[in-house]
Amino acid sequence: MTSSTPPSALDRFHRFLRDFRRRQAGRTVDFPGGFAALDDTYTHSRGNNHVLVDGATDPEALVARADDILGHLPYRLVYVVPDEVAAACRGPLERAGYAYSALYVMRHTGPAPAHGGAREVGLDALRGPAGAAWRRFVPGVSDEEVHHLVERREARLRGAEDVRFLASYAENGEVASWADLYLDPKAGIAHFEDLVTAEEHLGEGHAGRVLDTALHLAAEAGCDLRHLTASASNWPHRWYRRKGFEVVDTIHCFERA
Repeated sequence: MTSSTPPSALDRFHRFLRDFRRRQAGRTVDFPGGFAALDDTYTHSRGNNHVLVDGATDPEALVARADDILGHLPYRLVYVVPDEVAAACRGPLERAGYAYSALYVMRHTGPAPAHGGAREVGLDALRGPAGAAWRRFVPGVSDEEVHHLVERREARLRGAEDVRFLASYAENGEVASWADLYLDPKAGIAHFEDLVTAEEHLGEGHAGRVLDTALHLAAEAGCDLRHLTASASNWPHRWYRRKGFEVVDTIHCFERA
């Protein structure tokens, strides 16, 4: 008998996360309890090459499974969604040299703001500022790595039914801040990623304009579930709290260089 109970907000987010990763992938590899999303075009992008565990899996087998699937890469990244599975997997992964970190899943619970004034832009407008930002965030990063990290936005166009790149412009005409907005109006879900501000425009309010625009557009599209992820160890999650977000879940991350 089919249950008439509607899925919870977390169930909806988890389904979106799984589909979001699969849609972007150049190829996927399934295994009991999860899958790997891979893209040989952007091998330097961990966001495009990782393992996602979203169900019951064998913790002892996960290390070898990740080595087998991600063996062509110089890094390993494993996301584990269920708390109890992450707790069981943490020991084997850490013994194999993985470092643990956490991503907060944050849901916007405040009223939708007025349009912030950011514009929808194409990838061409973001190539320069995004490349400069990556060189700022990762000193010594190679040109090839920057190319992969910038151009992966092409794959992100497959991430949702409606994908928009938003940017706030400074008075001098430069792109000052930008982010990705993923809309699935049928499911009522909006997801935000990669909100970044150019170094020379920090403190001018551009990130808030981009986020307000994204939240406004999401509400306008009928998306009642508006969320993003933020590192538990860095300051932005506190800023997002001030913007009306609250932590509703944690994604467990295990990474080995």
